[in-house]
Amino acid sequence: MDGPEAHLVGEAGDGTGEAGAGGGHAHEPSGEQARDADEPARPSARPSVRESGRGAGPKSVRGAGRRRRRTAGDLLIVLAGVVVAAVAMSPIVTRWLGNEPDQRLVDLEVYRDGGRAILRGAPLYDVLTQPPQLLPFTYPPFAAVLAVPFTVIPWRAAQLVWTGLICVALAISVCYAFRDLIRRAGRWAPLAAGVLVGAMAWLDPVRDQFRFGQVGLFLLAMCLADCCARTPRWPRGMLVGLALAIKLVPGVFLIYFLITGRREALGNTLVTAAAATLGGFALLPSDSSDYWFGALLQGGDRTGAVDGTTNQAVHGIVARMLPEGPARTLMWLLLALIVAWYGFAWARRASRAAELHDGPESYSLLLAAVAIVGLLSVVLSPVGWIHHLVWMIAVFGALVGDARDTRRCLFAFGLWLLFLFPIPWWGRSLIGPEHSAVSVFAGQVVRDLFGVAALASIVLLGTWLVKRAEPRLRREDPSQPEVGMGTLSP
Repeated sequence: MDGPEAHLVGEAGDGTGEAGAGGGHAHEPSGEQARDADEPARPSARPSVRESGRGAGPKSVRGAGRRRRRTAGDLLIVLAGVVVAAVAMSPIVTRWLGNEPDQRLVDLEVYRDGGRAILRGAPLYDVLTQPPQLLPFTYPPFAAVLAVPFTVIPWRAAQLVWTGLICVALAISVCYAFRDLIRRAGRWAPLAAGVLVGAMAWLDPVRDQFRFGQVGLFLLAMCLADCCARTPRWPRGMLVGLALAIKLVPGVFLIYFLITGRREALGNTLVTAAAATLGGFALLPSDSSDYWFGALLQGGDRTGAVDGTTNQAVHGIVARMLPEGPARTLMWLLLALIVAWYGFAWARRASRAAELHDGPESYSLLLAAVAIVGLLSVVLSPVGWIHHLVWMIAVFGALVGDARDTRRCLFAFGLWLLFLFPIPWWGRSLIGPEHSAVSVFAGQVVRDLFGVAALASIVLLGTWLVKRAEPRLRREDPSQPEVGMGTLSP
């Protein structure tokens, strides 16, 4: 389940893919390939992204040259990338796999107990994990079905397998988020990917994924692959549909597909989600009815206190400011409506800019649109826990792009530093009767910092990044200066 603030009893805050999955080739282009990768195609010669179903970005030239044969040096580079990522993640993995038994991967225990309930015919939504957690199952029945394989292996083995899958999902997410930067590394792409995986693993939301055994990185990888793959080997929208059947929050991508004209992806998402949900009804009719007409409507009663520090959604920020009542609900709905209106508008704007142009900025703009929608799934939800903010990985990738723009890289680096630390919990420690009014006020501000940063990232991607990319998008060749009045173009 999603971790409420009382996720870990007596423990307040954290004290502390494949390279080819990104849709691009990791090898260094040569000859015509290198030239074509840097030069955008003529607009008239290319169908729009919406029509072709491809992610934006430079075209790869097939058959224009033979791939360079891999050497022992290439294999050593791949090995170095894996070692760097493994070394960077090992302290995180060992820390949480070595946690107290009743505090270790508590959300994985929820999924596993849900699978056990199915096998023994117990009511899925009456099951609670062992004390001291006593956590209920809060996902659709389809998610419990997927958890059944983890019930037939020992608990320790399930922890190891799940943690390994989280590492794979993180690697896939990084390869999609930083595709242009990794491709720019050429032969050294595997090492660059390993460094980036290690850097992203230390983000506070990502560490919480390992800590609780959460599904957030799986959902991130599925949504990025579905929305950003240039030529997916599956019907576009299918992975988002599966993510939606596992957890409801990726449903925001239905709006994204609708407003950007991706009707085929929208249809595939709906068909996939409906098929999985109906399959859940066929297998578990009673549990499905209990969820869709009961447990789903209970909201905070099952997911935890909405005013807890770990809830960084707009609802959580408002709940920490106002007492429960009609005024708080009205304020939340009003702010959520404003955020949704501008957020989806900016996502549509970035997506359109990506469709209209080839070149080094196109993929960044597409990724920015997807990142905005992903952040909306967190800030608009009634409960958006800190570990849901793994979508910041996509934000960093959109800002960095191919790393040719220093100012964009500085913004990404600043945000990365912010999310390295459990800052909201620092704010929580400043609040209490023993603290002064100034300390309490400062604590409330710091407590909401991740949520505010997510909202600021939506604005940054939807306005500043799109405007900053426009001068480069207007150039046919990014290596040439813009032609002004009274000059001769080459």
